[in-house]
Amino acid sequence: MSVASFPYQLYLVISQSDCKENNFLNVAEQAILGGVDIIQLREKNDSTDLFLKKAQQLIEITQKYNIPLIINDHIEVTEKVNAAGIHVGNSDTPPTRLRERFPIKNKIIGYSIEYLDQLENKQTAVSDYLGISPVFRTKTKTDTVTEWGLEGISKIRQLTEKPLVAIGNIHLENAKAVINAGADCLAVVSAICSASDPQKAAYELKNEILK
Repeated sequence: MSVASFPYQLYLVISQSDCKENNFLNVAEQAILGGVDIIQLREKNDSTDLFLKKAQQLIEITQKYNIPLIINDHIEVTEKVNAAGIHVGNSDTPPTRLRERFPIKNKIIGYSIEYLDQLENKQTAVSDYLGISPVFRTKTKTDTVTEWGLEGISKIRQLTEKPLVAIGNIHLENAKAVINAGADCLAVVSAICSASDPQKAAYELKNEILK
């Protein structure tokens, strides 16, 4: 997938726990109204049934606004809700295997990059976008290996033409710097999920990207 066919600039990664006392469905809708282009539901600790229920509720909202819903590393949920795609990491189901599954093979497949040598493997080749994770260390995801920083994004940008989705402690103050370093899209969790006004937070982030 080329950057031109990945037109998303602001990517929300959401879970109920990241939204704390706020209902994740309300946060998601407000974020969409503020300018979020694509949403990933990440519920690592839920049972399949609970994850599926949340995905079914969320996809009603994303479809209402014509926003793609990506499921984090759960093939069954992705297939049952007919999500737009799935995102996997280095230790999850490989993208090459996902491309062999009939219900998923033509969906958006995102793949997290934690090592530079991943850029040369078959998984990167068949993925639609690369998640650069994390740009900066974050409390919401502690099992990562590399903290890429702005220099890391720039280096990856020189090595691949794949769309780059940067994630990891991205907020209003550093958003533009991450885009300038070579990211095509910013993925955020806390910057929107923990905001007192998710719509305003999304709007301000989108404006930084568009400057």
